[in-house]
Amino acid sequence: MRIVKRSLLVATLVAFAFVVLGLGLALVFYPSEYVYRTLVWQESDAFDWQKFPSHALVASRRPYHFAEAPDARVPQLFASIVGVEDWEQFLQENQTQAFIVVQNDRLVYEAYFNDTNRDTIVTSFSVAKSFTSALIGIALDDGFIESIDDPITKYLPELAQRDPRFTAITIRHLLRMASGLEYEEFRPLLFNSDDVLTTYYPDQRRIALENTRISGPPGAVFRYNKYHPQLLGLILERTTGMSVADYLQTRVWEPLGMEYDGSWSTDSELSDFEKMETGVNARAIDFAKFGALFLHRGRWQGRQLISENWVIDSTAPFLPDNYDAYYPAFMHSLPGHAYYGYMWWGMARPDGATDFSAAGDRGQYIYVSPEKGLVIVRNGTDFGQLDEQWLSSFFEFATRF
Repeated sequence: MRIVKRSLLVATLVAFAFVVLGLGLALVFYPSEYVYRTLVWQESDAFDWQKFPSHALVASRRPYHFAEAPDARVPQLFASIVGVEDWEQFLQENQTQAFIVVQNDRLVYEAYFNDTNRDTIVTSFSVAKSFTSALIGIALDDGFIESIDDPITKYLPELAQRDPRFTAITIRHLLRMASGLEYEEFRPLLFNSDDVLTTYYPDQRRIALENTRISGPPGAVFRYNKYHPQLLGLILERTTGMSVADYLQTRVWEPLGMEYDGSWSTDSELSDFEKMETGVNARAIDFAKFGALFLHRGRWQGRQLISENWVIDSTAPFLPDNYDAYYPAFMHSLPGHAYYGYMWWGMARPDGATDFSAAGDRGQYIYVSPEKGLVIVRNGTDFGQLDEQWLSSFFEFATRF
């Protein structure tokens, strides 16, 4: 018995020593703030907006309000599609915070759950990528960016100095998530994992410019990669001379008539760069306005906020002949003929119509069905029972409503 106890003690001490050694090495190679976030915050959650510093987004001086026209068919049809008796009970039990349906600029369904209301801040996760895409289109309209076929090194020349192959990567490649840049979500040493770095590293400019590596030719395959929105954010910042949040404020937030203040989380107080891959924090009703802007092809209240061509191009089907080689296998689990536009997930219908969606982790969605004049917003703390099948339920709803 003593031998067993002694062996357990030795094993415990050895394990503890390895942990201490690993932590010490991590602190040598990485900022203490990054190590702390990784170990203490661990996996991202819907309340990250309370942890990070942020840039403010100020409510519009001329807020827009959707006309209210509640339609009892909405919860009935969703209940039928999902196979439940009570749609609102289902939403409550499946970690939903907000669920909104707008048709032809009329608010036909709006409900909040789990201690939230219209005034509750919800977060975007990767829905922020679609905001980033929209800002690239606006910067193109404004003449800050000459063409999305420009090499990214035109705006980020230090990348070419590090590796000349960066000159082959264009802004379009970043928007399509097809740059050929290496991206390993998780690596054995944890701190060098790309998903962790792009989430918690306190200087996102630095890792985007110094930690990116080329693993293949651009345009060959789709690979979801959070360095892409960071690089796009750097291009926006350098070309506009503004922070990304300020550009969003002046070109979208104010003219779109956002009812509430919002924010865009930043990497740290010192670096003060927007978390381009996530971190737009707002009320669900204002997320619905962003969807409505794309429903109307960039035109809002008599003003063209984003060029119609950009809205069409960024959401249009991209279905290459080598579809199965270009896209990962999970695309077949999405409704319709799934594709990825310029940071919008698309679903082509057999009749030629297309639906598209901004989508984020834990079940954040802004779903747009132009054919039916629909915008659907869902925010939550997790996916719930539907897991990642929310898009399929939205697609079916738009088909039958």
